[in-house]
Amino acid sequence: MRTILLLFLAVFAISAKSWSQTEHYKVYALKFAGVAHLLPVSGFVAGGPQTDSVNMYFMIWLIRGDNGRNILLDAGFLQDIPEAKYFDMVDYMRPDSTLSKLGLKAGDITDVILSHPHWDHIDGLGLFPNAQVWMQKEDFNYCVGAAWQKGGNNGGFNKRDMRMLIDLNLAGKLTLVDGDDKEIIPGIKVFTGARHTFNSEYVLVETGLNKVILASDNIWVYYSLEHLRPASAGGTWDSAGQVRAMVRMKTMVSSPRYIVPGHDSKIFTLFPKVAEGVVKIE
Repeated sequence: MRTILLLFLAVFAISAKSWSQTEHYKVYALKFAGVAHLLPVSGFVAGGPQTDSVNMYFMIWLIRGDNGRNILLDAGFLQDIPEAKYFDMVDYMRPDSTLSKLGLKAGDITDVILSHPHWDHIDGLGLFPNAQVWMQKEDFNYCVGAAWQKGGNNGGFNKRDMRMLIDLNLAGKLTLVDGDDKEIIPGIKVFTGARHTFNSEYVLVETGLNKVILASDNIWVYYSLEHLRPASAGGTWDSAGQVRAMVRMKTMVSSPRYIVPGHDSKIFTLFPKVAEGVVKIE
């Protein structure tokens, strides 16, 4: 009996030490713009119902660590970018300004993880001067190179954003991640496979209680996740791969509740509100 008790205490001590050494984060979704009218689900999901609609939001995600790191997934965009005119936007707030709702300033952001290099996710990078930027190496190489060659696909890329990425790289402010299932910061891993862009990534965050997946545009809306349906035309380079990625995501978390799509306003009804336009993913 004594031997069993000592073994139990040893295992408990090891587990407690492991727990204490694991970085834990709080995760928030911050809305910085909306769209004035509902959009059909079929515009986001291949084979989705034309009679159902979704309220589209533009968001960034704050990953706030007990290690002093303030990390953003994606950086949003500035309102003057030409592509924004294609949306009937409402309630725009510059992405860095949304941080004040959580008591932070733009200079407090230590890192920005880019899920992919589309304008609505990277145009605001210049707002965060102290941040180290992380993105997939293959995504970077494609968006600043082959995308602009004959036969390339530069849809969703803005030239000023591509120049900004190159400048960040030259300044040593860009870290290129090479591949899938990489822990880039303690407690934070990135994964590939959904291919919203050439090699887009999504993020797995260790919160201490639950693991949270921030899918960004690797899943546009909840309907795709709930029905395992790929994005509509232009939403992925690999429809089957995107479905496999969603199946994989579900194996990584305790509940699909902790898989967060990139543009679905439903996020703000599922999680507790901590400020106007801000919810905590828990």
